[in-house]
Amino acid sequence: MEIVFTVLGAYLLGSISFAIVVSRLFALPDPRTFGSKNPGATNVLRTGKKAAAVLTLLGDGGKGWLAVFLASIFVPGAVAYAGLAVFLGHLFPVFHRFSGGKGVATAAGVLLGLDWRIGLGTLATWAIILAFFRYSSLAGLIAAGFAAVFTIVFYGIGVEAACVLAMSLLLVWRHKENIGRLLRGEESRVGAKASAEPPAPSAGGQ
Repeated sequence: MEIVFTVLGAYLLGSISFAIVVSRLFALPDPRTFGSKNPGATNVLRTGKKAAAVLTLLGDGGKGWLAVFLASIFVPGAVAYAGLAVFLGHLFPVFHRFSGGKGVATAAGVLLGLDWRIGLGTLATWAIILAFFRYSSLAGLIAAGFAAVFTIVFYGIGVEAACVLAMSLLLVWRHKENIGRLLRGEESRVGAKASAEPPAPSAGGQ
């Protein structure tokens, strides 16, 4: 039962969308209504509010790390399951009609909590690809593949590798539209203006 409650708690933690919470705190439009319509840091950045995007990134990554950290203290046998559960919560949040983000930041937090070597290796991969190509989606996709490889290298074939591989596959699936745009040469680069500008927040939201 401890594992069940740990998984449930991690899922509920993952269901907190920091893109939506931070946008409300900054009186910004709902990130699900403009740009990529993805509630994540990259889309929040399209509003021009870098502080809001950074807080979103830290929040989404932090909840992934926290779920794994707490599990490692209280239910060590559920660490990998907690990591997968918090990731699923971000993708399919119960608080937002199961319509969530793509999970790159949350996955990074999970990996850092699971093993700092895997986390840093994956983040380094993401940063290098992003710096060279300036496609956030491409960086996330390639980093997801390396995350699974790094986990197998350090843990072998087991529960940890299975959970990370599941996250990687889900992350690729969540980026299916981005993959299509990349193949067509239509994907927007980081720093470029969104094709759909964020609407101005209503007077009631200010």
